[in-house]
Amino acid sequence: MKVCISCGMPMSKKSDYPLEDESKDYCIYCARQDGTLQSYEERLKGTTEFLIRTQGMDENAAHELAIRTMKKMPAWENAVSL
Repeated sequence: MKVCISCGMPMSKKSDYPLEDESKDYCIYCARQDGTLQSYEERLKGTTEFLIRTQGMDENAAHELAIRTMKKMPAWENAVSL
């Protein structure tokens, strides 16, 4: 089973992939509507919002956790804004 290089989500079903394209290394949540990988800034915003919504974190704490988590992901290991 593949794991998303952007967020770490396990991708076990075809519907987990952008445009159901199993050749992609990232999940549907990390992709734009056209199937391309979102930018670091787009993912940082989305991850921060996800943490606020699902974990009840305040914005600053969620933002810091999102940065720390994303630093560990292959898609972002060389991102300049880290």
